[in-house]
Amino acid sequence: MARRPPGLVGTFRYLDSLLEAIGRLREAGHRDLAALSPVPHHAIEEALAKPPSPVRFYTLVGCVLGGLTGLVLTVAASLHYPLITGGKPIVSIPPFLIIVFELTILFGGLLTLGGMLLNARLPRVHILPAYDPRFSEDRFGLWVRCEEKDLDAVSALLRGAGAEEVHRAGR
Repeated sequence: MARRPPGLVGTFRYLDSLLEAIGRLREAGHRDLAALSPVPHHAIEEALAKPPSPVRFYTLVGCVLGGLTGLVLTVAASLHYPLITGGKPIVSIPPFLIIVFELTILFGGLLTLGGMLLNARLPRVHILPAYDPRFSEDRFGLWVRCEEKDLDAVSALLRGAGAEEVHRAGR
């Protein structure tokens, strides 16, 4: 079984206390943080300063692949089975654009869904060791990865920011 990362979990009653703790920990050099909240809040995302999601690149790759697939599919089908109608060229782009558009949207949507599931690490088999059912009801939680030597300092930072309780998680 894989070793879970060691760390501390602080339980907060108020959002302001959680944001203050995140700020103090980031100033102290701790970057591996996870906030557990009963409701999503933009201030938590801003305080954690996570990088933008790479899902948009999956969408771009899917759209480009879909467009190229649609173009190659229609051109190859026309060249292998040429039907000359009304003296028009065999490879005529305007009618092919419908298929190109449809495959662009299809591949873009599928790769977006796949990228989203991949980046969300779904399906998640194991719950974060810091999870407490109160974090889904009325409390905020902050998990901090830290080494054994930093446990006391991080605990003091969490309590100084207003944590109701601090306990170890992981191992």
